Amino acid sequence: MAVPARGRVRVDLSSDTATRPTPAMRRCIAAAEVGDEQRREDPTVTALEEQVAELCGQEAAVFLPSGTMCNIIAFFLLCRPGDEVILDRLAHPAVSENAGPAVHSRVSLMRLDAPDGVFTGAQVERGLQPRGHNTARTSMISVENTSNRRGGTIWSRQQIDDVLGAARRNGLHAHLDGARLFNAAIGTGASVASLSAGFSSVCVDLSKGLGCPMGAVLCGSASFAEEARWAKHLFGGALRQAGIAAAAGIYALAHHVSRLADDHALARRFAEGIEALPGVALAQPRVDSNIVQFRVDGTNVPAEELVHRMEERGMRLGLLPPNVVRVVTHLDVTDEDVEQALAGLRSELVPRSADRSQPHRAAARSDSR
Repeated sequence: MAVPARGRVRVDLSSDTATRPTPAMRRCIAAAEVGDEQRREDPTVTALEEQVAELCGQEAAVFLPSGTMCNIIAFFLLCRPGDEVILDRLAHPAVSENAGPAVHSRVSLMRLDAPDGVFTGAQVERGLQPRGHNTARTSMISVENTSNRRGGTIWSRQQIDDVLGAARRNGLHAHLDGARLFNAAIGTGASVASLSAGFSSVCVDLSKGLGCPMGAVLCGSASFAEEARWAKHLFGGALRQAGIAAAAGIYALAHHVSRLADDHALARRFAEGIEALPGVALAQPRVDSNIVQFRVDGTNVPAEELVHRMEERGMRLGLLPPNVVRVVTHLDVTDEDVEQALAGLRSELVPRSADRSQPHRAAARSDSR
């Protein structure tokens, strides 16, 4: 099915990676002091790393091009080749990183099934491989907070402590994939440091809800950070005058964190609106943050067709298998945008649902053709 040209999309609700730098962020980028990042001579990069490490309650941090590279490096450094990592079945490294854990980090994955992406300590212990010469060694758990493919659900500190307890009892490292960790902090009222405590490594993404054009930061102990710098070069992530990108992160931390609450409120408003539509149902247990996933199985409009129709209206939605429509609110999405999206969905779905509930009318139209 052909996709309309990008220029026709007025509102992009498919992901919070669709954000564009604000004018003030662009000015901060343009004014950034820079140096050779590989030589540790870029003061803006250094300032961002120190700020994120402090926010996460970690000793040190490394600026990287992407959150995916953060995960690759954490898995690579904390596991041996052939080790196994325990994570949710729909966690980002399992479904959205092109088998990177296997190709780059040389690990296999034990995928747990948690309907909201929040697995338990008991599940971790049941998933451990028995020790033996012919089994993979389980060496790490990976927690994604918020859980992207599960609709942005948030791990509470109690749930984190449960799985970290299982990790400690069994000598496992623990990695926090915090691509949307600031959303989790805003959603719970907890500090980023409190949600990061106890993990061997922590990553945060700058290019999602925080609205930066690129970049992520990987945190951990001072020795881990030094190893991460080596791995950064190994995997081709070394940069030069990277302060122009790091400056966007510094601006975002100062101006775009507290406003994430607005995104969460818009997502809840959107969820309430679609739940009022006949034949539409949420595809997630709850709406914790800025992601809403829903099904239209009770209508006669397939999810793929609905997404295409909405894009023709100038509104881009996401599509996840199997037949799940995804909406993500972010700093470029307004109250009016959400209302327009709901109106578009109502126009596309409600008349067709009504037709389906009256088969004699549909049959009459069929006979007349």
